[in-house]
Amino acid sequence: MYKVFVNQKEVILTTTPPLKARVMPLKETSFPQITRILRTTKIKRLYLFHHDQDKLLSLFKKKLPVTIAAGGVVFNSDNKLLFIFRKKKWDLPKGRVESKESLKKGGKREVKEETGVKKLKVDKLAGITYHIFKRSNRYQLKETHWFYMTTTYQGALIPEAKEDITKAVWKGRRKATKALKKTYPNIAHLFEKTNVIKSISEEE
Repeated sequence: MYKVFVNQKEVILTTTPPLKARVMPLKETSFPQITRILRTTKIKRLYLFHHDQDKLLSLFKKKLPVTIAAGGVVFNSDNKLLFIFRKKKWDLPKGRVESKESLKKGGKREVKEETGVKKLKVDKLAGITYHIFKRSNRYQLKETHWFYMTTTYQGALIPEAKEDITKAVWKGRRKATKALKKTYPNIAHLFEKTNVIKSISEEE
């Protein structure tokens, strides 16, 4: 199963849709059909069904352009987590991976560019999220690979203004929990899947 976020709604790619859900065949349903259903109905989740688990994602990716991005779930020496504030939402630093750039290298570069944090050590993959965005009046699927990262950097945080980032801050558990009430659905989903909130220091 995969969750693809479209604003506040979800497209679920699955081999086992629940009863009484809105279900469409994954292979045969076009992306304009999907957006029309989400836009004109009150449903919060649309299930796209296919019998082969291994083909769910590849079939969906054929429907629209895909952008590969990478970002960081970044802890400092005080075990606080790095957040950015962008377009009135709390987010984690991420960005598009450049051609011939590895996912880890791209994620590390984006964290540094968006927040000014240096001395980053990239660890294992935390998870992958999927969401739909619109650029130049065209829908695209963003596939973001999130990596755990650590740093001993204690300098100033510098939010990248040209990316509409107005704040870059370290948050302890209490403030991080509060931030998750004002974040994007894919970020909330990442936290839910990893339970990373329990790894954050309780000290503020």
